[in-house]
Amino acid sequence: MYLKRPRSDMDYVKEELIFFLYSESLAEDCHCKLKSTLKKKFQCVFEGIAKAGNPTLLNQIYTELYITEGGTAEVNDEHEVRQIETASRKPDRPETTIRQEDIFKGSPGRDEPIRTVLTKGVAGIGKTVLTQKYSLDWAEDKANQDFRFIFPFTFRELNVLKEEKISLVELVHHFFTETKEAGICRLEDFQVLFIFDGLDECRLPLDFHKTTILTDPRKSTSVDVLLTNLIRGKLLPSARLWITTRPAAANQIPPQCVDILTEVRGFTDPQKEEYFRKRFSDEEQASKIISHIKTSRSLHIMCHIPVFCWITATVLEDVLKTREGGQLPKTLTEMSIHFLVVQAKVKKAKYDGGAETDPHWSPESRKMIESLGKLAFDQLQKGNLMFYESNLTECGIDIRAASVYSGVFTQIFKEDRGLYQDKVYCFIHLSVQEFLAALHVHLTFINSGLNLLEEQQTTSKKSNIFGKKRNFKTFYQSAVDKALQSPYGHLDLFLRFLLGLSLQTNQTLLRGLLTQTGSNSWINQKTLQYIKKKLSEKLSAEKTINLFHCLNELNDRSLVEEIQQSLSSGSLSTDKLSPAQCSALVFILLSSEKDLDVFELKKFSASEEALLRLLPVVKASNKAL
Repeated sequence: MYLKRPRSDMDYVKEELIFFLYSESLAEDCHCKLKSTLKKKFQCVFEGIAKAGNPTLLNQIYTELYITEGGTAEVNDEHEVRQIETASRKPDRPETTIRQEDIFKGSPGRDEPIRTVLTKGVAGIGKTVLTQKYSLDWAEDKANQDFRFIFPFTFRELNVLKEEKISLVELVHHFFTETKEAGICRLEDFQVLFIFDGLDECRLPLDFHKTTILTDPRKSTSVDVLLTNLIRGKLLPSARLWITTRPAAANQIPPQCVDILTEVRGFTDPQKEEYFRKRFSDEEQASKIISHIKTSRSLHIMCHIPVFCWITATVLEDVLKTREGGQLPKTLTEMSIHFLVVQAKVKKAKYDGGAETDPHWSPESRKMIESLGKLAFDQLQKGNLMFYESNLTECGIDIRAASVYSGVFTQIFKEDRGLYQDKVYCFIHLSVQEFLAALHVHLTFINSGLNLLEEQQTTSKKSNIFGKKRNFKTFYQSAVDKALQSPYGHLDLFLRFLLGLSLQTNQTLLRGLLTQTGSNSWINQKTLQYIKKKLSEKLSAEKTINLFHCLNELNDRSLVEEIQQSLSSGSLSTDKLSPAQCSALVFILLSSEKDLDVFELKKFSASEEALLRLLPVVKASNKAL
């Protein structure tokens, strides 16, 4: 009879060692497979758009972003382009910059470990691409090897699980099947990084005050409870977290739950140049484009945003190719019109069998632009930047037909879908939505006389619209008033586009889509006079600056040039300047590319009112004398 030998301590040690080696083998296999998956997912990008166009290698076009450390996560309700313009000025104190690979290391000299990083930045500034590059570098063994696993999520993906009961382990298994196949259930045994991109798109009720405490990664609960416990450090405290968001939503995470706050500022001036030199292999062409952008302060500021660099490159490449020696677009309105025309022209050439015809609009593209304009304006009024299929259907857009026949649709609109999630749509940048919204308001007024900016239109007024002469003077002036009444500048960029569309030169560019209004010079003069009158009133520095940008869109630089000449000649004295001229001085000094290290206030023998108007300049300078 066979007698079973009693198990010794060494037998148990061997079994544990074998189990450990087997588990490590599975974990290593999972590690390699996850890297392969993320490499395939992130190695190619579609610049500016999600699914249309030609894919580009991320490493080929990626340009380092300007990232700062510190600041506050307080709500910033300002228009995002206004935030970009403010950030483009020299800060009043030195900033701590940080490289993307050092996100979890912090600035030199920092001893405390970093568990949770919150990164904020305006739309299109590069937050998502930054996290993709970080993940790709890990997948390609180039950097970030401190982590055994990186799990990138988007809040769009998580929104769809709002009603589900699920554990943290099941959540990881759900989105990253490699971990389920390897049987990885003890996430606490590994150094892992969770990336949650797009907090501003979160539809989960994140409540950090009343949430049930959860410490077990294998216990099922709602996704919002999972996330709040993960962020608070109650659940899987050994994990690292990286959350990205637009500024307006940054305060959803309590400050005590964030170890380091960073901000993506987009491209610095040298980085803009690097982007265009990477984008264009022809050095002469790249230099010409860079030089042109520097001549327009509005374009130069907007190119802080990577996606706007892509729009600019797309337009200028086409204009240089098709109109040798022609004038390049130098205002935001001109750039946006050209971008629209480029997409319509390409599609129409295909539609017409390769022949480019004039005008560029096919009946389908024209209808699509009108529908997208309605969607842009309706949703802008509600403050929505993300839309669902139902929103598009309300504006008469058939998704299936649109993606087939309209190049315009696929080039200025993007579709995103997480795993098992309904499609979500948005314009490639907020500025594109605002341009189309302005175009819709302009078209509606020209075609019907209906001013969509007026909140209440009486029935009798509506009934008389079609037989009434359009009062363009009142139309543009009411738009200026409406924008000035917006407390956070939410209509600033919209106003620039609307006024830019009043120019006959811009209407000519849109021939076939926009009916020219005629007698533009008289209307424009009245609008210019009205804006200059408003500049004499007591306005905030930001509203004043936007009105000067509006003057630029209308090709009027008289006030600015007048002050610049006085500055050059040294004959400037603010006690002799009108309020509008004083505002022009503020605009010049705040918009200057030169660093405002010292502002010599004593140079100006100014009146009390003029000194008050100069306060924003004093605030923006490092030192005032």
